[in-house]
Amino acid sequence: MSDNARKYDSAVESAVEKYRALLYEQLERADEIKKIKDFTDHTALEKTVIGVCGGDGIGPTITAAAESVLRTLLSDEIAAGTVELRNIEGLTIENRVACGKAIPDDVLDELKKCHVILKGPTTTPHAGDGLPNIESANVMMRKKLDLFANVRPVKVPDQGIDWTFFRENTEGGYAVGSRGVNVNDDLALDFVVTTTEGTERIARLAYEFARKNGKKRVSIVTKANVIKTTDGKFLNICKRIGEEYPEIVTDEWFIDIMTAKLVDEKRRRDFEVFILPNLYGDIITDEAAEFQGGVGTAGSANIGKRYAMFEAIHGSAPRMVAEGRAKYADPCSMLRAAVMLLSHIGRQEKADRLARALDICTQTEKRLVITGRDTGATCEEFAAYVAEKL
Repeated sequence: MSDNARKYDSAVESAVEKYRALLYEQLERADEIKKIKDFTDHTALEKTVIGVCGGDGIGPTITAAAESVLRTLLSDEIAAGTVELRNIEGLTIENRVACGKAIPDDVLDELKKCHVILKGPTTTPHAGDGLPNIESANVMMRKKLDLFANVRPVKVPDQGIDWTFFRENTEGGYAVGSRGVNVNDDLALDFVVTTTEGTERIARLAYEFARKNGKKRVSIVTKANVIKTTDGKFLNICKRIGEEYPEIVTDEWFIDIMTAKLVDEKRRRDFEVFILPNLYGDIITDEAAEFQGGVGTAGSANIGKRYAMFEAIHGSAPRMVAEGRAKYADPCSMLRAAVMLLSHIGRQEKADRLARALDICTQTEKRLVITGRDTGATCEEFAAYVAEKL
């Protein structure tokens, strides 16, 4: 053994032990996700329980707006007891820091008693903010409820844009995002996770969506030319699943060129359905949302076989709160999420009504406009405007 190797030996052995624990954990997770075979049939439930979590920052404001519209749309079913909207407290940064957990145990227990969840943005601690290093509540919820598919639609009809992104939600660079290893003062390592079952299920969900909705193209987005092992596995499995859908064209793109092609006015009209690993999907869907009017306009579905969670794609906007502008926050992201929630639980007619009302309010009539400041409508006023158009 060289002198350098001896010098590094202690640090390497310590890092290997941490890595070993992660490997066992991820192998066990890969076995667990094989056990749940079928999706919940929400139309067969005697009562659908919708959990409502306000979150942090502007989250309570925009979530309350979406909840009020849902209560209007579902009023008959709420009265009949076939739908319940249940408020779940405690998913705040203050409570999570006090517990030292991404999701406090009692909150997680309450979430598991619901079938679907409408969740406002939550604050994630980051380096330099003085908060403890607890994991993202979003990432933890996706893990604990096995919400493996993040589905984000983006539509801009006058630009020929009708995209649906299927982002793998529980693996990739986020699987153990807070569990990296500082080997020594000079070297830090993080980990990327790709499993066969995890990739197969996101790919199959995307192709099934394409088939059911008459889509002709599915685009697989990776960086498999450089990240050859994990991205290469993801790409190859998706291509194999695609062979089961011969009527659908499958193409493959690297993430860097895809970010460019989304702004190519000619090329972007060709895209329909995308499958992406976790990190790339997070980044590119924010870019895509800008075509629709920004991240404040885009909703997101987090789908698992047993549970589902619906949310805005943007963060908690602490600057808006600090500047006293929370009441002017745009609720469209949460309202778009509510559209997806209604569709998921089998209330498609109500989902269509809300989608049409949003289109009227944001694209055609535009009697009220949200600016994020006192130059525009408040969140509450805009939600009432949408409800009026139902």
